Amino acid sequence: MKRFEHGGTVFTTARALGFETSRMLDFSASINPLGMPASVRNALRRHLKHIVHYPDTQATELVSALANHHGIDASSLLCGNGCTELIHLVVRALYPARVLIPAPTFSEYERAATASRQWCAGGQKCELSYFPLTEKDSFRLDADAFINAMARMVSTASPPHLAFLCNPNNPTGAATPREDVLKIARAARKLRCYLVVDEAFIDFCPEHSVMDAVPHNTYLIVLRSMTKFYALAGLRLGFGIFPSAVRKKMESLREPWSVNSLAQIAGLAAIADDSFRARSLRLIAREKIFLEKSFEALDIRFISSSANFYLFKMLNAPTVVDTLARKGILIRSCSNFRGLSSAYLRIAVRSHTENIHFIEEFTKCKA
Repeated sequence: MKRFEHGGTVFTTARALGFETSRMLDFSASINPLGMPASVRNALRRHLKHIVHYPDTQATELVSALANHHGIDASSLLCGNGCTELIHLVVRALYPARVLIPAPTFSEYERAATASRQWCAGGQKCELSYFPLTEKDSFRLDADAFINAMARMVSTASPPHLAFLCNPNNPTGAATPREDVLKIARAARKLRCYLVVDEAFIDFCPEHSVMDAVPHNTYLIVLRSMTKFYALAGLRLGFGIFPSAVRKKMESLREPWSVNSLAQIAGLAAIADDSFRARSLRLIAREKIFLEKSFEALDIRFISSSANFYLFKMLNAPTVVDTLARKGILIRSCSNFRGLSSAYLRIAVRSHTENIHFIEEFTKCKA
């Protein structure tokens, strides 16, 4: 079967296999198995009549609510059409000469860097550097080594410089402790290297967030997603906290109305739903225990994860992906992640019933 850039290819795969979409179980996209909160669904119903109007370009109400919810200054916050829009915008706004990216990590950092203008200020070609994460270290990031890599990058090119850090990392699930990220951020400020910390999955381990450090560091940028934890992938919603000059530049570059009205309504309802947040964390914690015990029983070596997905390795991984897909179960081949091979797979944590079914079918593939 065809390999795709990202997970969550339910519609494409269902068409390719001749299945109804409702038959597919999607373990390839790491979305909350509880689905969209009922509070969000109700809010969307109530506000459907408003879609005849253009959305608020500034997402004023949502920005204010997010600022209050997270205890940050609204003037530093910018909403986007998912984190992906913000990733591409920040590269365009900073126009970096060099970009440092861990490997493996989320592929959009590399795509954003290579899709931006080919030539940076002063005629220097925008170049990419990669910081390898290794299986022997469980793909965990060493803060001091990453700082050294930033320093080497800064020494070989004129500014501006940019480094990406995904925490917890996708697809490994490994979280870099908050103190280590803050150490890297302080070094980035000293080196005058912008550091983008993508916290798309931080809702599952909020103790590692460094969002509160942005006001004290003009070289630190933090991105957050609302599509994973609140199951809003189809609506596309993310936000970021930026130094004022960077935010202003991004605002001038982005297309108007990138955050649609329903996404704004969904975001407002989602962040107010404390009950949903608590239920989600309980469910994910319980199901992670079930999956880990199942993997251990099957003698599958998996990477310890702080997020709602797992990375593991199998010699017959491509066959497993295709076999499960033909049974209506999608899992993520990691063959297109820099630093990984076709032997690596990623699966999301789903509901207990879905996880049981996955393990049953997965066991047949392994036999």
